[in-house]
Amino acid sequence: MDLQQNLLGEPPATHLHETTEAAEALTAGTDPAEVAARFPAYSAAWAALAERAFEAGEDVAAYAYARTGYHRGLDQLRGAGWKGHGPIPWEHEPNRGFLRALHMLASAAEAIGEAEEARRCSTFLRESSATAAEALNA
Repeated sequence: MDLQQNLLGEPPATHLHETTEAAEALTAGTDPAEVAARFPAYSAAWAALAERAFEAGEDVAAYAYARTGYHRGLDQLRGAGWKGHGPIPWEHEPNRGFLRALHMLASAAEAIGEAEEARRCSTFLRESSATAAEALNA
């Protein structure tokens, strides 16, 4: 029994597959640009690049990195059976790269004046994982 599945008919939670080698490289302190180059489908590397650019005041670069991580994550979510809606739990570590990229896309979109995009991404984040929205907006 899936304890996170809503019995009222909502889709089950989507859990992305672990990319062990990429995760280990990023955790070990390898530059996120190097990790993204070696593992271009790994959203966490793109999210890290977006976070770094955003902190440096490079809003357009942050937006581009975040959008790449977001789209690579969408590809993986679809491959894992996601149908365009439903929970993407923050508690499942491999999901965090996508959720961080989505959060950074909202933040960078707001910074460059894309208010509608920022609202859409913020809503998508909250609807995908309230826990992620809370953790990332803290």
